[in-house]
Amino acid sequence: MSKRALVKYLQSLKKDELETQVLELYDKFLPVRTYYNFVFNPKEDKLIDEAKQKVLKEYLPQTKRKPKARRSVAQKVIKHFLTLELDPSLLADFMLFNIETAMRFNARKEVRQEAFFKSVYNSFVEASEFVLRNGLKGVYWERLNKILEEAEAQNWFNASAFEIKLGELADLP
Repeated sequence: MSKRALVKYLQSLKKDELETQVLELYDKFLPVRTYYNFVFNPKEDKLIDEAKQKVLKEYLPQTKRKPKARRSVAQKVIKHFLTLELDPSLLADFMLFNIETAMRFNARKEVRQEAFFKSVYNSFVEASEFVLRNGLKGVYWERLNKILEEAEAQNWFNASAFEIKLGELADLP
C-alpha cells in the first residue's frame, strides 16, 4: 500500500475506528508501543544511562563473567535511538562513550584481533560524522581528539586513520 492510499484510507475512517486501529497496533507491535511510550514520556537521560550500562556490561562486566566486547550491542542501541529521534547531543555523547569504553577495555586487556580495531574506527567515523552533521563539533571536538590520542598511545595499527579522519573534519564548520 502506498502512503497516498494509506492517507486516503485513514481519512475515510471515523474517529472511533481510527482510535481502535491505533490501540490494536499498540497492543500487537512492540515497536509501536515503544514509539508511543517514548513520544509521551521521553526520559531520554534514563534511556542513555541504561544504554551506557549495557555497553559497560559488554566490555567491562562487574561480575566474573568474561567480557564479550560486541560492537553490535551498541550499534543496535544507536540505530534504535536514531529511529526514536533522540536528542542529537545525547546520542553523540553515547556514541563517543561507546568508543571510549572499547578503548578502556583494550587498555586493560590488549586485543589482538584486527576486526576489533576496524570496528572501533568505524564507530569513530560514524560518531564524528554525526557530530559534524548535527552542529556539535564545538561541544565534542575535544573528546574526538582524546580518542585519537588514546589510539596513538595504545599503538593501534590504524591510529593514522583516526588522525586522517579528524584532519578531514578539522577544516569543516
